[in-house]
Amino acid sequence: MAISLSVVLLLLIVLVVMIRGGSIKAGPAVVAALFGFFLASSGVGPTINKILSDIASSISKISF
Repeated sequence: MAISLSVVLLLLIVLVVMIRGGSIKAGPAVVAALFGFFLASSGVGPTINKILSDIASSISKISF
């Protein structure tokens, strides 16, 4: 849950910066957000969630 919340906040910050910077308008941003919402509700949502969780787990295991 903490990883999901962190990703959501990070993507929200990126979206706000892109809208304010003019690289994306509000209309396409809303469409992209709705697409993500409905994609998560579809049958592929759990698969995407598992892939992102596996990537986050792999990154957290990297030691410097």
